[in-house]
Amino acid sequence: MSDAALPARTPDARGPQPVEIALLASVFVVAACGLVYELSAAALSSYLLGDSVLQFSTIIGTYLFAMGVGSWLSRYFDRQLPAHFLRIELLVALIGGALPAILFLANAYVPGAFRLLLYGLVVVVGTLVGLEIPLVMRILKRNIVLKDLVSQVLTFDYLGALAVSVAFPLILVPQLGMIRTGLLFGVMNAAVAVWALWLFRHELRRAGAHAVACFLTLAALIGAFWGADHITTLAEDKFYQDRIVFSASSPYQRIVVTRGALGHRLFLNGNLQFAERDEYRYHEALVHPAMAAHGAPKKVAVLGGGDGMAVREILKYPSVESVTLVELDPNMTQLFTTHETLAALNGHALSSPKVKVVNTDAFQWLQQEGDTFDVIVVDFPDPTNFAIGKLYTNSFYALLDRRLSASGYAVIQTTSPLVARKSYWTVATTIESVGLKATPYHAHVPSFGEWGYIIASHRPYRQPDALPGGMRFLTPATLPLMFDFPLDMARVPTEVNRLSNQTLVTTYEQEWGKVMAH
Repeated sequence: MSDAALPARTPDARGPQPVEIALLASVFVVAACGLVYELSAAALSSYLLGDSVLQFSTIIGTYLFAMGVGSWLSRYFDRQLPAHFLRIELLVALIGGALPAILFLANAYVPGAFRLLLYGLVVVVGTLVGLEIPLVMRILKRNIVLKDLVSQVLTFDYLGALAVSVAFPLILVPQLGMIRTGLLFGVMNAAVAVWALWLFRHELRRAGAHAVACFLTLAALIGAFWGADHITTLAEDKFYQDRIVFSASSPYQRIVVTRGALGHRLFLNGNLQFAERDEYRYHEALVHPAMAAHGAPKKVAVLGGGDGMAVREILKYPSVESVTLVELDPNMTQLFTTHETLAALNGHALSSPKVKVVNTDAFQWLQQEGDTFDVIVVDFPDPTNFAIGKLYTNSFYALLDRRLSASGYAVIQTTSPLVARKSYWTVATTIESVGLKATPYHAHVPSFGEWGYIIASHRPYRQPDALPGGMRFLTPATLPLMFDFPLDMARVPTEVNRLSNQTLVTTYEQEWGKVMAH
């Protein structure tokens, strides 16, 4: 039956009828589900491919283009519109709902095909989602005049998008994880198909076949939802190799702790943060050249470093009266405070009465008026995306300068001067651009290779003559060697990394990308 053959009806003056209300409610659900699939693809691509701005822009752009294609294709659906709508809902439910699970498994088992599969799924899901609203509008126009139809459909569409845009980062991902969130909304899409089956049961040909398809789709999605932990374990065990002892998704990152031949290892969004076997090398090199050089630091701040390892090293100095740990993700500080095994790795440092934990964005924290510090330890992840890259800009270092005492030292972990030579020296140039002196040094950490740090200060840096007891890596005799750079790590000309350009993120991606490609 074509649209022209549908019986003409006069809009009911008594207001919306049950069928219209049900379909408008479906628009709300459809919009919410469509946005979840879009956000899931964009978030996963930024987790696994880095550069969040690029990934979100390209994924959302591709998704919107595919929706446009779907809307254009809807013109070719002339007959049996309820049946077409039902089939499309089931396809969206299956493909969109399974999208996060498929991508997680692909990243673990066929990483070379991940990007192609990612954009292929985005195109398919976007096209199907683009078909949904035009079909609903053409079904609704039987009973609703055009001006009311457009306003009502768009209102419910935008409300669904609003609800999900707020719930996705604050509730859904932290509570359910990415895989279960996708599957839950797949179930909701399938429920819309079941509702359509009931509403249009008298118009549908082969209603029994449609009912079987709805049942099978719901059964598959619900089964996958209950087995989501097994899917996650299957993917992450393959990706991380070692046994996973803890995993969680927060609004900010995916936290995974493994245990294997190298002891415990911490991964954030798939990137290694430390390995128990050699983390002492990294953290001794990060903390002690600045702390020991100061002499008797009393007030210390740690930006990042929610695992508490840097705090452990800082507390080796009896002069320290207070340590302020500024960590964005409360899940991190809670994990390394309460998890017995992980808290033991940092010597239960985060439970010390000298330590104050502040869970907030370090950039915003520095902008506030507050105390100055004798030593500031900056232990952020590498600048893999613009959200982290802002913490390596001249704007950030200007704020850091304000919170550093006249005789104080700030030390910044600064990626590998061997692998990412230009990235490393970009940080030095950026620190110097705000009037601070930059003193670069490096250490070998087997899990990472040759790793770099930079001390920022108002006064020239003077190497210490003594170190606290209990060192496993550093000695006063070997410390000067860390400040010597061989030719393949020597300084190269670089630009200042600014908020307005963030050249460091692009440079970092190019340099480390070459390594990953080989």
